[in-house]
Amino acid sequence: MTKVFIDGSAGTTGLRIRERLAGRADIELLTLPEALRKDVSARRDALNSADVAFLCLPDAAAKEAVSLIDSGVAVIDTSTAHRTAEGWTYGFAELAGQREKIAGSLRIANPGCHASGFIVLIEPLVKAGLLSPETALSCFSLTGYSGGGKSMIADYEVAGRGAALDSPRQYGLTQSHKHLPEMQKICGLAAAPVFCPIVADFYSGMEVTVSVFAKDLHGTAADIKALYAECYRGPIVKYVEPPEGMLPANALAGLDRMEVTVAGNDERILLVSTFDNLGKGASGAAIQNMNIRLGLDETTGLVL
Repeated sequence: MTKVFIDGSAGTTGLRIRERLAGRADIELLTLPEALRKDVSARRDALNSADVAFLCLPDAAAKEAVSLIDSGVAVIDTSTAHRTAEGWTYGFAELAGQREKIAGSLRIANPGCHASGFIVLIEPLVKAGLLSPETALSCFSLTGYSGGGKSMIADYEVAGRGAALDSPRQYGLTQSHKHLPEMQKICGLAAAPVFCPIVADFYSGMEVTVSVFAKDLHGTAADIKALYAECYRGPIVKYVEPPEGMLPANALAGLDRMEVTVAGNDERILLVSTFDNLGKGASGAAIQNMNIRLGLDETTGLVL
């Protein structure tokens, strides 16, 4: 039986990982009493007793947790701390060759939620030569408020909340969002995209859109569709045809899968990924990475 410790199990990501693992007969969850949850010695013992450790912590605490490990435990870090760090494997299995790297790694950096939606759209286009790394890109991303953690959830769900929360709110206005470094590096871009994240009044779900002009492509929209259909066949990430009418950002809320589509027309093309910010954008991806590392069916324990 695989021993698993979740360091930071009280946050939204940790709680959903715990929920997904709780019913699994192949997993033994190591836990600490509430009084010892932040005790360094107790955490060190738990981390080094595990086969797999999930870090659901702020960046500084995640780095501290790694420094406490002196055993062969496989670490899956859901923070931003190690996503572009040397010696860490980027945990987006659907990128070409990445699944094999995850399977052989003891240090796996779970992708950011917004970053996942951008990278799934752009990385294969750059790699295939359909899009130049020099292309200036822009991206906007709609997310449910659970992405802001417990404090933002409380803000949205409290009685008598402020009127501003009734409206979608754009943030990251300084263009220094913490997901930008991985978006640029993993896609091999010369520059980070202009990025406009927007949080709105729904609990979970995410819709990431990158717009491109046909003149900037070394190919056509049909070529992109064909490439996505080849790269993303499921069961977790799958290419789908765009719906008629509207595409809701919470279409896959509560699920651990992602859908990729191409909309627009022959001149102005919309590349869109839809998923749950807590699913394939966080906890679902973390469990998928654990399954791959353990040599299991990667969908084990996921809700698809």
